[in-house]
Amino acid sequence: MTALAEPAAPGAEDEGALAGKSRAGRRSWRDRLVTAGAVIVLLAIWEIAARQVEPILAAPPSRVLRAMVTMTQDGSLPKAVLETAKPFAAGYLLAIVAGVPIGLLVGRFRVVEAALGWLVIAGYAMPMIALIPVFVLWFGLGFAVKTVMVMVMTVFAIIINTWNGVQNVPRTTIEVGTAFNASQARILRQIVIPSVIPSIMTGLRIGIGKAVIGIVIAEFFTALGGLGGVIVEAGHSFQPDRMFAAVVVLMVAAVVLTWLIGLAERRIAPWNRSLTGDGQ
Repeated sequence: MTALAEPAAPGAEDEGALAGKSRAGRRSWRDRLVTAGAVIVLLAIWEIAARQVEPILAAPPSRVLRAMVTMTQDGSLPKAVLETAKPFAAGYLLAIVAGVPIGLLVGRFRVVEAALGWLVIAGYAMPMIALIPVFVLWFGLGFAVKTVMVMVMTVFAIIINTWNGVQNVPRTTIEVGTAFNASQARILRQIVIPSVIPSIMTGLRIGIGKAVIGIVIAEFFTALGGLGGVIVEAGHSFQPDRMFAAVVVLMVAAVVLTWLIGLAERRIAPWNRSLTGDGQ
């Protein structure tokens, strides 16, 4: 009498895993080639278009690159990057430290949502540029006001995404924890937080863009240094190559930081990619 089901061959799973890795590798290389092609096309269009206007109005990528090299050699670009990076990092970290716990509490407990939910929505919708004069009065023109501006611009996006993630946790998983007499703290730590990690990371990615806007706005108003100061100074002196050099540095930094957060998400929550699937 034959067995109803025979075990799979020992190498079957290994072959399937290798095939999956191979397909993922091909998609990865395809995506890199598409990205590189898009960048080349964009730079070519920029180069051609910028050469058709007055040099004081726009700069082609070739001039911007030369300006970046010159600014790096004379030390002005590294100095500006460092002056921008310090308050950016401080404000962004403060936004994470404040935003994630508040989002968890607002999403998990109705009392906290009733008390703070409206304030979070109002803070996210408020044009923060209107608060710059107040922040300048309170914190001066230096490091503190830049840090506060980055933090305020970023924290509400993190709170809202975390809040939304908590509310999307399946009720059945929480009921299982309640059925086993788990405390609210344990349910939050062992059920809610692992489920909300993708939403938190989405908030962090959105927060990068908000933080870049915050630091640039703060430096526009203070005009005491940093990449924002370089942009203002170059604009006033009709040096579009230096201005675009600072803008490009900000864009590249934002893209790299967003990519790093995505990489961290794949390390912290590798299951999310298999559950949601990825692009074809």
